[in-house]
Amino acid sequence: MDFAVAAPDPKLMSDVDYLVPGKREQTKLANRQTILDAARAVFRELGYEVATVRDIIRRTGLSVGAFYNYYRSKEEVFAALSDDAARRFRPILHAEHLKAKDFESYIRGATLAYFEFLAAETEAWGKDSPPPGESEIYTRNTPEILAVHEEVRAALADVMERGLAPRVDLDYLATACIAIVREVGERMVERRPADVAGASAFCVALILGGLAAVPRVET
Repeated sequence: MDFAVAAPDPKLMSDVDYLVPGKREQTKLANRQTILDAARAVFRELGYEVATVRDIIRRTGLSVGAFYNYYRSKEEVFAALSDDAARRFRPILHAEHLKAKDFESYIRGATLAYFEFLAAETEAWGKDSPPPGESEIYTRNTPEILAVHEEVRAALADVMERGLAPRVDLDYLATACIAIVREVGERMVERRPADVAGASAFCVALILGGLAAVPRVET
């Protein structure tokens, strides 16, 4: 039985929501994207600590009032950038669900996909100035990040239901997998260059086989 048959597609609801947006909604979406694009450029060029809301506003061409209609601070903009990344990653994660045939193949595919995405996102910020406070931002319970977590949980529930993995506490398993991959990912992007293959192999071995399965290093 195919692991992916019952996997819900996260794009379906968004396709319905934005099928025929009105002119006002289109303007709001465009303004939000303008602010996010400007903030990403400003944070990359000036650094997060130095950058100000005024720097972002100048880059957008919007009025001060227009900016504050959407965000109250640069911290909120930064959080929105994180949400934007989660929104873009979720379909990638879902695609791994569709391709996977069992628990192991899902863990391998999803873990590698996340590390590749994270490395690319970090590269986009600039090698010498990744955004500070990243761990705090990426662990916030924003709607899109929670949706990514639920995607992982749903995939694991699916594989258990199909008898392709032992039945264990689903909440604990999903939380553990997410925590391991997220924390190792943070350490991975601090290294230059980011060792995507090594980080992925380590996490997969730890999740599937415990400490005994993790590759040894020379002392």
